[in-house]
Amino acid sequence: MTVRDLAACIEILAHPALQEDYDNSGLIIGSPDTSVNAALITLDVTERVIDEAVRKGAGMIISHHPPVFNGLKRLTGRDVTERIVFKAIRENIALYAIHTNLDNSVNGINRAIGEKLGLAGLTILEPVKRRLMKLVFFVPPSHARIVCQAVFDAGAGTIGNYDWCSFSVDGQGSFRAGEGAKPFTGNVNVLHHENEQRIEVILPAFLQQSVIHALIKAHPYEEPAFDLYPIENQWTNAGSGMIGELAVAIPENQLLNTIKSLFGCKCLRHTDLLNRPVKKIAVCGGSGSFLIPAAIARGADAFITADIRYHQYFEADRRILLIDAGHYETEQFVKELLYNHIIKKFPNFALHLSEINTNPINYY
Repeated sequence: MTVRDLAACIEILAHPALQEDYDNSGLIIGSPDTSVNAALITLDVTERVIDEAVRKGAGMIISHHPPVFNGLKRLTGRDVTERIVFKAIRENIALYAIHTNLDNSVNGINRAIGEKLGLAGLTILEPVKRRLMKLVFFVPPSHARIVCQAVFDAGAGTIGNYDWCSFSVDGQGSFRAGEGAKPFTGNVNVLHHENEQRIEVILPAFLQQSVIHALIKAHPYEEPAFDLYPIENQWTNAGSGMIGELAVAIPENQLLNTIKSLFGCKCLRHTDLLNRPVKKIAVCGGSGSFLIPAAIARGADAFITADIRYHQYFEADRRILLIDAGHYETEQFVKELLYNHIIKKFPNFALHLSEINTNPINYY
C-alpha cells in the first residue's frame, strides 16, 4: 500500500477540487510513492498523535484539519505547527488532510451528522455555484449511445439524485476532410453532410479533462466537435451544510438532550427556546455560523453548528433555534466516516482510529 493508494481512495469520497480557496487539504508531508503498512485517522494532528502513530507503526496520518494552513518560512520548532512538521518528517510519517472538501461533499461529515440525528430527505443546505460546466457534442446516431455512456462513466450527466442525464436533438453537420485526414465517413477534399445528434450534458468543472478524454476516445470521428460552457447553476451535489426532517416533530428540549447525548457535549449554547416543535433541522459540522441566513431561508426549525459569535445569535430573531454544540463535538464523526470508507476498499489494511481526544477546549 502506498500513500498514493490511500489518497486516491479518500478522494473518491471528497475530491480535492471541492476544498475552499483558503484551505490546504491533500498531501502535506511525504511522497505519494512511499509504502505504508498502517495509517492512523485523527481529527487534528498534534505531537501526541504523531507519538501514537509511531507506537502503532503507522506511516501515514489522515486528519480532518490540516496541520499547516499557511506557508512556513523556517522549521526551527519555535511554535506548535513547526514542531508538528519537524516531528512528522523526523519520524518519516506522511500527513494527509481532508478538510473543506469533505465538508462540501454530499457524502461528507454533514450527512453523517444528519443520519445520526435520524434526519430523512437530506439535501445540501447551501449548494456551491459556478462549479459546473455544460458539454455539447455532436455524434452520428449510430454511435450516440456509446459516446454518451463513455461521458457518463467519466462523471458527466449527474443532476441531484439522477444520473445519465442528457438532452439531444437531431441535426445535420458538414465537413470537408483535408489531405492526410482519415474521415470516418465521406471522402478527402469533398464537402460532406452527415446526420448527427447534438447532445448536451452537465459536468463538474474539475472532471472536464477526464470527460473530454472519454468523449474523444469513444467518438468515431477523427476530430470530434464539442463545446464547453461555464454555467451559473447551483450544484446540488456539493456545498455547505445539510438540511433534512425528522419523521416526527419533537420538543426543543428533547432535541437539546439528544444532541448532548449523541455528541457527548458537556454543555450547549443556544438561543431562546421558542416553545414549538422541531421537525426540519439544518446541520453544519464545525464553523457554520455563516449559514444562519440559509437555514432560516430554507425554513429550518433548528440549526446545529459550532463557533457561533455573540452578535450572530441575534440573527435568529425568534425565527429559528440556534444551537452551538462545539467544533470538535460536531466534527468528531469524521474519524468514523473515513475509517468506514477506507476499510471498505482495503479490508485487510491496518487502519487505526486515534484514541487521543484532540479537543483543545476544556469545560469547567
